[in-house]
Amino acid sequence: MRIALDAMGGDFPPDPNVMGAIEALKLLPELSVSLVGDAPRLEQMLAEAGYSGNRIEVVPAESWITMDEKPAEAVRKKPKNSLNICWQLMADKAVDAVVSAGHTGAVVAAGLRTKLFLPGVKRPGIAVILPTLRGTTVLMDVGANPQARSEHLYQYGIMGAIFAREILGIESPRVGLMNIGSEDGKGNDLVREAHAYLAASHIQHQYIGNVEGRGIYYGDADVIICEGFVGNVVLKASEAMADMLIRTAAKHVLAHLTHEKEAAAGAFRTLTQQFAYSESGGAPLLGIDGICMICHGSSDARAITNALKAAAKFKDRNINEQIVDELARPPVTT
Repeated sequence: MRIALDAMGGDFPPDPNVMGAIEALKLLPELSVSLVGDAPRLEQMLAEAGYSGNRIEVVPAESWITMDEKPAEAVRKKPKNSLNICWQLMADKAVDAVVSAGHTGAVVAAGLRTKLFLPGVKRPGIAVILPTLRGTTVLMDVGANPQARSEHLYQYGIMGAIFAREILGIESPRVGLMNIGSEDGKGNDLVREAHAYLAASHIQHQYIGNVEGRGIYYGDADVIICEGFVGNVVLKASEAMADMLIRTAAKHVLAHLTHEKEAAAGAFRTLTQQFAYSESGGAPLLGIDGICMICHGSSDARAITNALKAAAKFKDRNINEQIVDELARPPVTT
């Protein structure tokens, strides 16, 4: 498997990307990586790290997109940026996957530019795995499509359920629709239309109906679908809330301990890891003809390594083939 890694993506490129790639090669003997970016700098870093193998290829890019640029505009004005080159490599079948910690909007915009969609997919969506009281849940979409239609949400339900089954091991994932209330008739026009669509669709046996925001972390559904604007707000608010709660709890608990303080600090570190984005590596952009893992901007080398591992696992489970087969079925039962 060959993966194109946007070496210039993230808050502190290219160090985490280069070191993450080198570590991933140690763990995945079948993996090769195309590092796309500032070629002289990347070659120097590889030499300084002592890497001399042939499983990393440096692909030069004339430019790259920073985190403070307007994504669509930058993708258009910098045609030979590192992200565009990564996506073109996948469109040309030179690589199987794209991994980037760059601006999420730019990653998606560069992908949409190639129109590299799976057959039947209307709009791709980003899926994230969140911890719950019952285990984990998949939230989709968290930012790729802020102007979704009911058909898009229906497709997110299908794609999210396949992802939950193959990656999380949930045999028959329960699909819920995020809404302001669980009752029928709640929500805006989009949500009401999507609810009716899902309830009449061929996945109606998996669809459990509307789920309120609190239901995400109570584990009310294994897959929760929403349009990208709402999903992105939920994700970022959740990240900040988890960080704030853990920091506050640790401060108060440790301040009152005289014995076992080190053990308690270790427990909080373990709890922090449960919520850390670095453990999952990245979030897949589902619905594209290939694999794209979008990483957090502040990803360290460990997060990049895990994103590369996640991309390899995604391919092994034949998720895209299953999505195409499922979407080929008539959406509404008769």
